[in-house]
Amino acid sequence: MKTLFLKKEQVRKLISMKEVIGTVEEAYKAFNSNQVIQPPYIGIELPSHRGEIDFKLGYYQGNEMISMKASSGGFKNNPEEYGVPNGMGTILLFDGRNGGLVCVMDGSLITGLRTGACGAVSVKALARKNAKKITSIGTGNQARMQIRAITEVMKIEEIHAWDNHPETLANYKADIEREFGIPVVIANSKKEAVAQADILITTTRGKGSLVEAEWIKPGTHIVAIGTDAPGKQELDPEIFRGAKVVVDSIAQCIEKGETQHPLNQKIMAKGDIHAEIGEILLGKKPGRENDEEVTIFDSTGMAIQDNTTAAKIYRNALENKVGAFFEFF
Repeated sequence: MKTLFLKKEQVRKLISMKEVIGTVEEAYKAFNSNQVIQPPYIGIELPSHRGEIDFKLGYYQGNEMISMKASSGGFKNNPEEYGVPNGMGTILLFDGRNGGLVCVMDGSLITGLRTGACGAVSVKALARKNAKKITSIGTGNQARMQIRAITEVMKIEEIHAWDNHPETLANYKADIEREFGIPVVIANSKKEAVAQADILITTTRGKGSLVEAEWIKPGTHIVAIGTDAPGKQELDPEIFRGAKVVVDSIAQCIEKGETQHPLNQKIMAKGDIHAEIGEILLGKKPGRENDEEVTIFDSTGMAIQDNTTAAKIYRNALENKVGAFFEFF
């Protein structure tokens, strides 16, 4: 049996952001159509190394693929000490019909791409149709990826940005304006930035409240990306009071997502979660219903997103004869 091996640069060339948005929508719909087996993911924190590694496993009946992803991040000393990136990822694809390993590919780009795409999917479903201004709290790689994805589904007129690292913020402004021609306003404070938002994106590794409830104006759509483990936090739990809360997976978000905090503080109950986003995409539940409601999309990231995206890359590689085959036996 032959197994395809795909390097990072090959993966980069084998899929577009528009395609990834499609694979993420497919993943969410499949998840809420009883076509997915997705065990709880496992995360290991390595505090002495200032990093973490997550393992996500999923099966999708629609493509008969099993995916397993290992994804690491936060290893700040990696480039200097080990000559490798701060975060890395690897995806294994198995044929669900026989269990055979069909592909090994770099997974670091896929994590960034599908996480960016989930923000765009939520914007289509939950943001106001006249939304024009985006605020980004956090200006690292994922903040850029969110903009790359969202520009595929709406016209962004202006971005307001805040980061507690001035150099990172300045680089973000230069990069976004060069790549997209969208003006980026560097805010003097988080409050100033959030007050401008039609769509608020948070992409930090925060361990406390960064955005206060009184800063949020009516009609704002919030894309909460940074919280994906117990204890992580970016939003004041009071923001959830009266908001329309949509999650990728209820099981994950009540334990590891931003939703854990208002639940723990009794600001809302599990039954107050409006929907999983797949339910909205399938038409089972409504998305935004008026221009005044605050909508929150709490994304923890799911194995099925890796599955559908990696499977698309694998199919594209076979069609374009990209990659090298090897055999274990």
